[in-house]
Amino acid sequence: MERVNHTDFERIQQLRAELVAANNAYYREDSPTLSDAEYDARLRELRTLEDRNPQWQSADSPTRRVGAAPVEVFGEVHYAIPLTSLDNVFDQDGFGDWLARVQKGLGRENVPLSAEPKFDGLSVNIRYIDGKLVRAGTRGDGQTGEDVTANVRTIRNVPLQLTGKDWPELLEVRGEVVIPVAAFRRLNGERLRAGDNPFANPRNAAAGSLRQLDSRVTAKRPLAYFPWGWGESSVPLGKSHIAVMERLSAWGFEVTSYLRGVHELTECQSYFSEMQKIREGMPFEIDGLVFKVDDLLAREQLGFTARAPRWAIAYKFPAHEERTVVEDILASVGRTGVITPVAVLQSVQVGGVTVSRASLHNQDEVDRKDIRVGDTVLVRRAGDVIPEVVMVIKEERPPATRPWHMPQRCPVCGSEVLRLANESAHRCMGGLYCPAQRMGAIRHFASRRAMDIRGLGEKLVQQLVGHGLVHTVADIYHLDEPALCGLERMASRSAQKLLAEIDRSRHTALPRFLYALGIRQVGEGTAKSLAIYFGDLDPLMAATPELLQNIPDVGPIVAESVAHFFAQPHNRDVIAALRTAGVQWAVVQPQKGGRFQGMTLVLTGALDSMTREEAKTAIENAGGKVSSSVSAKTSYVVVGKDPGSKAEKATKLGVKQLAEAQFLAMFSEKE
Repeated sequence: MERVNHTDFERIQQLRAELVAANNAYYREDSPTLSDAEYDARLRELRTLEDRNPQWQSADSPTRRVGAAPVEVFGEVHYAIPLTSLDNVFDQDGFGDWLARVQKGLGRENVPLSAEPKFDGLSVNIRYIDGKLVRAGTRGDGQTGEDVTANVRTIRNVPLQLTGKDWPELLEVRGEVVIPVAAFRRLNGERLRAGDNPFANPRNAAAGSLRQLDSRVTAKRPLAYFPWGWGESSVPLGKSHIAVMERLSAWGFEVTSYLRGVHELTECQSYFSEMQKIREGMPFEIDGLVFKVDDLLAREQLGFTARAPRWAIAYKFPAHEERTVVEDILASVGRTGVITPVAVLQSVQVGGVTVSRASLHNQDEVDRKDIRVGDTVLVRRAGDVIPEVVMVIKEERPPATRPWHMPQRCPVCGSEVLRLANESAHRCMGGLYCPAQRMGAIRHFASRRAMDIRGLGEKLVQQLVGHGLVHTVADIYHLDEPALCGLERMASRSAQKLLAEIDRSRHTALPRFLYALGIRQVGEGTAKSLAIYFGDLDPLMAATPELLQNIPDVGPIVAESVAHFFAQPHNRDVIAALRTAGVQWAVVQPQKGGRFQGMTLVLTGALDSMTREEAKTAIENAGGKVSSSVSAKTSYVVVGKDPGSKAEKATKLGVKQLAEAQFLAMFSEKE
């Protein structure tokens, strides 16, 4: 008989309960009980225990929210009760006509209604059997949708197991998958920094996230789910819409707090006006309200048209879109060197806010929408916040307009503008000199893994730049005590400590210095590879892209970025000034011998005998290099506990994988 590890079992149950409670507190009560780090630590512990005890794995465990392996295509989901859409009205008269039809159809004037926001997202039907989530599908054509079960499982406020009591044996819940406006902005910022095209609006972000073939991507997106109805159920759920929604809340769903019961026309209009006023401050994007007959028997009496229920209506808000003219398109340089085209617009009121500029994101977006100076365009505030050019009204385009192209030279510093093959963004290559990148360049240069100038934090850098004391990183080495003591909260003792740190940083290592330069695509690992291969800075600065590609894991994109960086006269001037200021390093002697000489290894999963950093040091001491990604050039992938997608990629590429014992044994092997 198999022996039961009661300690593991009890801990698994405890962790599951804590994580479910934390999700509930975060998503439904807006009162987090665990920090992100604490939540992640408990989730990792639970995953380890479940892997060790597969007999206790469960489909409703919080670990199931991390996503599954990619699929090639979505399957189909069929609905016994069609997932219909709603008819729309756009003004008070249209709403009044709908309400009059409802009253006439029921033969009475007093008809209780429910009112709630119309979330602008993607409709999803979730099916539960015995309280467990078994299937989720999109609306599709109303009869058949796409099976997105694996993706819906990753949404944190969707219950994998219904809570409370008295839930039906069969239950289908229908609602909207959305993304918060604040999370939408963060997501777009991350995509732009990564060189990806931004989402046009929160709805597109939610839809794009939910329709990922790789649910592990969906798991990283901050999606939320709000129920607004139901489909099949093995028993009647209640007598009114509001009563059913209250039951869904008791079963673990996050029902919108804006749901309200209303009656006559004036009360409906009052609710509409109230919601329109607070719309822009709401955490989610909504494009109107939904009014429904609250009594479920009355709904049956009213029935459906060919496409929509007669007992519900979507009362849409006025569109936050206006026409205006593009007066100019400017190339704006950001702190990281990304150059963004910005449309200068004739000032126009959009949703009560004056809009005179709108980001066009990148050259691809300008080309896709074919936006030109002089065009009449339709402008809206994406997420009711961010000004966005929706489309060009081409029939009003003036003659002799020309397509806009990114400048070849930075408009701020005159350095070369380059677009790498794997990015959608253009960048200024004068990172050490360009005033637009000054703050970011200085902060990176002084960071712990670069020149490690302790005490030179963000606020102090802001003061140094603001007072004109530092224009390039070379100016850091010309600061003195009187200049520093003139800054806010900088006394003599603090100034002396900072100057000592600056002086200490003059003596550094070549890999650190290369990383500190902030060359695009050059992280710590690549900086170390460059230092080992060339030994010193001068031969690296003279290297051609072809020569650079001789280095393991340096492909054409990295080689192009490095060569173009050192080709900029401004960057060379700053490097010369750093050397004149006494910044120096020892020449790197190429490592000879070692079991992993000239090899590239990738680490995935946790090792029992050493930390990831210790393993990396051991490999480097044996002449090898550690890379963060698997490629055809990878020599070995070292596989520990809970390996990630790197092991799968190694299998696909035919790269040899080493278990921890094999990896350790290689250190004692003769070459």
